[in-house]
Amino acid sequence: MSVNKEVKRITTNTLQEMKQRGEKISMLTAYDFSMATIVEDAGIDVMLVGDSASNVMAGHETTLPITLDQMVYHASSVVRAAKKALVVVDLPFGSYQGNSKEALNSAIRIMKEAGAHAVKMEGGTEIAESVTRILAAGIPVMGHLGLTPQSIYKFGTYTVRAKEETEAMKLKSDALALQELGCFGVVLEKIPAKLAQEVTESLAIPTIGIGAGGNCDGQVLVIHDMLGMNKGFKPRFLRQYANLFEEMSGAVKAYIQDVKSKDFPGEKEQY
Repeated sequence: MSVNKEVKRITTNTLQEMKQRGEKISMLTAYDFSMATIVEDAGIDVMLVGDSASNVMAGHETTLPITLDQMVYHASSVVRAAKKALVVVDLPFGSYQGNSKEALNSAIRIMKEAGAHAVKMEGGTEIAESVTRILAAGIPVMGHLGLTPQSIYKFGTYTVRAKEETEAMKLKSDALALQELGCFGVVLEKIPAKLAQEVTESLAIPTIGIGAGGNCDGQVLVIHDMLGMNKGFKPRFLRQYANLFEEMSGAVKAYIQDVKSKDFPGEKEQY
């Protein structure tokens, strides 16, 4: 008998079942092996290798600069830590818009080189051709509607989306279209809670909210925001579960102090 306790991996099918029985889906971002190990061991359902790595890991102002090569690097680091969690990876800006063949190649690289389990793409009917082509290759796709950070220059602001009737109607039809195409789920970002609830109830596939109220089938946050590692970033939708900025900063200051005062290393810390 194998001593290894069989860890049942979460799949897109598992998420579907969770929606059906009303169990909420937990999702957090991860970008490196160490952090992903912590998140995995805590028992997260889904790890999102977000293009938000562009902001939190690389210091860019938007998600636009991150490249496919960089996403593959981050994703492969996270996949090595994932024993049970489903790993979804963002296709970065410019790697799928407008050219479905390029979109497929991008998705294949993420799956093949990083060992990811699914990809996520921003947009509705405009990306239908790319979504169809990727799904035809057997690669699971998660949609992303509402505030789509890759289109930030089009919006010109990070404020709540779909407050007006026309944009709300388009979002509803886009969500249904993504389901129709075969997406296994859709992220709803920064939209009115009531609209998110309507979309969630209209779909058979799970919705994951970020700033979209409590009636989505699951929730996602950026790990650095949730742990309070980013100084001063406190949007309304964020609940901060720790203040690691203060904690880590304090530890670094204590280390510097100990080195300067010759307290470190001590007797016990040398050979």
